[in-house]
Amino acid sequence: MVYLVHSTSNSVTVINGATNSTTTIATGLYPYSLAVNPATNKVYVVNVPGNNVTIIDGATNSTTTVNVATNPTIVAVNPITNKIYVACQNKCHCYRWRNE
Repeated sequence: MVYLVHSTSNSVTVINGATNSTTTIATGLYPYSLAVNPATNKVYVVNVPGNNVTIIDGATNSTTTVNVATNPTIVAVNPITNKIYVACQNKCHCYRWRNE
């Protein structure tokens, strides 16, 4: 799967590389970046003004939202530990949680 962030439409497009079919998934306000955990099939999308992360279940495309610190900009995933790191713009603060 290929995931594309669309900041102006508050969504992520999922492209199935085998069939070229697409699905659009709603996110929070102004999604900025994303990271994929291939081990859990979860996609993490930071939403800057909403101060949250949209978590997409890659199997069902269902979403959950988790609040984080102010102005999240970058997200990274460690697929071995299943820890998600969110860098926030204003204070260079990294937010981390374990999604179980």
